[in-house]
Amino acid sequence: MLDRLKHRSVRQWFLLGLLVLPMASAWSGTSILFIGNSFSFAWGSPVRYYRANTVTDLNHLGIGGVPALFKSFTDQAGLDWDVYLETQPGVGIDWHFDNKLSTLGQRPFDKVTMMGFSTMDPKKPGDPTVLIQSAKAMAEYLHSRNPQVDIQLEATFPRADQVYDAKGAWYGKTIEDMVRDVRAGNDKAAAIHPAIKGVVPVGEAWQRAIQTGVADRNPYDGIDAGKVNLWTYDHYHASMYGYYLKALVMFGHFTGRDPRSLGPNECSGFELGFSVAQVLALQQVAFDQLASSRGLQPAPFQPSGKEAPQRCQSKR
Repeated sequence: MLDRLKHRSVRQWFLLGLLVLPMASAWSGTSILFIGNSFSFAWGSPVRYYRANTVTDLNHLGIGGVPALFKSFTDQAGLDWDVYLETQPGVGIDWHFDNKLSTLGQRPFDKVTMMGFSTMDPKKPGDPTVLIQSAKAMAEYLHSRNPQVDIQLEATFPRADQVYDAKGAWYGKTIEDMVRDVRAGNDKAAAIHPAIKGVVPVGEAWQRAIQTGVADRNPYDGIDAGKVNLWTYDHYHASMYGYYLKALVMFGHFTGRDPRSLGPNECSGFELGFSVAQVLALQQVAFDQLASSRGLQPAPFQPSGKEAPQRCQSKR
C-alpha cells in the first residue's frame, strides 16, 4: 500500500471520485460516514443488526451497529443526520484505501469518522506507522471529494485480551497503558493532514467508566455486582454496553450535544434492555469524558413530567 501512496496524486483521486459521483440528488441533513471494522459494526452483540433500516450500509450487508445507535440519538435530539457506514472486519484504514475508494467516493460527506486496527498494526501492535500513513492518504482522498470535510479519527476502546491474556501485546500492563498508547498513535495520525480535525476519545471513555465504577475492569475474573461488562464473551470486542457508550461519545463529539440530554428514557437503551440506571450512568461517563477532552458544555435532560420509556420512532 505505502509504495502506491507515493505515486497516486490528489488529482487522480479527485478524478476517481468524479467517475462515481452520482447525478444531482436530494441529499438532506448533515451526512456522516463511519469507516471502520468489527468495532464499528458491533460484532458479538445485538447492536450489529440493530435498526439497520435507518442507516445506509455502503456494502449492502444490512449492518446497523454503532452508526444506527448514533442515528437514533440524533433523531431523538431532533437533528437531521444522514448516516452511512463502510465496514470490514479485522482491518485498518489501509484496507479501505486499497479496496473501497470507489465505494467511498459515491458522494462527498460532511463528516467522517475512521478508525485503524484495534492495536494500530496487527503485525506490530502499538506501532502507529501504518495508521499514520493510511490516515493521511484517506484524508487526502476524502478532502478531494469535499474540501470542507471534517474528519475525526477514533482512538478506540482497549482490548481485555491484549491486557490480561499472556499472549497479549500489553500483558503485564494496564488498561490505561493501552488506552494511552492507542490515543498517542491517533494523535500523531491526526496531525498529519489538516482535514483531520481531531480524535474521538472512545478509549478514554471506557477507561473513565472503569475508573468510576460503572464498568468492571477485568472480565477474566468475573463481573462485580452492579457494574456492566463493556466487553463481549471473547474479551476482544465490545458488549452492547460498550458499543452504546461508544455511540454516546460519538454523538456528543460530532453534534456538540450533552449525551445526558437524551435522558433516562432514551429509547435505544430501552429497546436493548438496559435499566434506567445503566442508561444514565453511561450517559454521564460520555459527558464527563467529552467535557474533559473537548470542553463540552453541560446541558442535561430537563424532565417535563413523569414519562415511561417508549420504543424508538424511526424518522427514515
